[in-house]
This record gives sequence, C-alpha cells and structure tokens, in this order.
Amino acid sequence: MRKGLIQATDGFERIVHWSLALSCLALCITGLGMMFHSLNFIGELMGGLKSLKYVHNFTGIFFGVALYFTIRMWWKEAGVFSLPEDLEWIKCAGGYVWHVDKVPEVGKYNPGQKMFFLVVAGFGAVMFFTGLVMWFPLSFPPTIVRLMYVLHALGFVTIFAFFFVHLYLGTVGSPGSLPAMLTGWVTREWLKKQHPKWLKEMEEHGTLIVYGEEKQAKGHGHWTGIS
Repeated sequence: MRKGLIQATDGFERIVHWSLALSCLALCITGLGMMFHSLNFIGELMGGLKSLKYVHNFTGIFFGVALYFTIRMWWKEAGVFSLPEDLEWIKCAGGYVWHVDKVPEVGKYNPGQKMFFLVVAGFGAVMFFTGLVMWFPLSFPPTIVRLMYVLHALGFVTIFAFFFVHLYLGTVGSPGSLPAMLTGWVTREWLKKQHPKWLKEMEEHGTLIVYGEEKQAKGHGHWTGIS
C-alpha cells in the first residue's frame, strides 16, 4: 500500500541512478578481469580477454553519459555545502558512527551524501577521461599514457571503496532508504528523521507529492538516493 507515502524520486532520476550504479559495477568487474591474471576467467565468460576489453570500453561510454546527467541534475544541491549546519552534522557524523541524542537537521542532502556525490563526480570524471586515453594510447605521449594508468587505478580503488560504503548506508545503515531508489516513494516518518529540513521546505513551497493526493508540484523536490 502506497497511500500516504511521499515521492522522493521520479522515474528519470531513478533511471540515471541505476544506469550509473550498474555501469560502474560492470566496469569494476570487467576491470578486475583484465587487471588480475587470477580473474581472467571473467573474460573467458565473455568470449575472451579481447571481448572483455570491448565490453569494458563501451560500458565506459555508457557510464560517462550517465555521469553527465548525474552531475547536471544534482550539482547545484548535492555539490555545495551549507555552512555552518553541514559542519555541525559532520562533527557528530550524522549519528551513524556513535549515538547522538539529536542530529542537526539537514535538507535534501546531508553532508555525507554530498561528499559521496563529489567523490563519484570527481573520480568518475577522472576514470572516464583517463580511460579514453588508455583506449587510444598511440595518440598520446608514452609518459602521459603511463600517468593515465596510475590515475585510472587510483580512481578505481577510491570508487570501489565508496561503492560499498554507499551500499551499506543505502540499506542496513539507513533503513527505509532503499525504496526511494526502487519505487520512488518513502514514508513521512523516514523523511522526518533523515531529511526534516527538506520535508519542511517541500511543505512550505507546495512541492510535496503524497501518493493518493495527486497534486501537481510546482517543481522537483526529489532525492538522489546518495546515502
């Protein structure tokens, strides 16, 4: 029953989120298959290492497109910190690491979500552009190509680590978050606990969309699922 639930994301936002997430996961798997000899069997499942490289490269193009839409849609809200309230949230780690009697109220995105967004945007761009150079190594000086390999590996390690942090915080670490990226609807209780300031803003601006009360919102008031 969705009656009374609040819309946190629309269909396009969820498509972009899952396109980025799944293409990133595919790149990690295929990249590991090329990087480590013990994982070469991943290439064999796809018809050989040559085929694996093609899958990796063209998935990278898809990832780049998804990353572009991700940055374009959410940069203004998720890419900028609000001081001093975000600093107060950071000081207590949002209550995720240790018990906090009262977590400072945050809006649409908490500082942890903003940091994750910036990591994905920054290192995702690094992965995309270094990958293009590695795809066409003969078009660039050898020194540049070698540097790209180092930066590509650094980007991989960083994003791979943050991927699991995101997975935890989007499920076990924050119960009730996952539906926002599966169906687009969340409970008022969850929203009041995790994003009370955003809830108040939507109510004040008339952008709140409640299931069963189909009122046209004046604008988007949605959440990216960056946990």
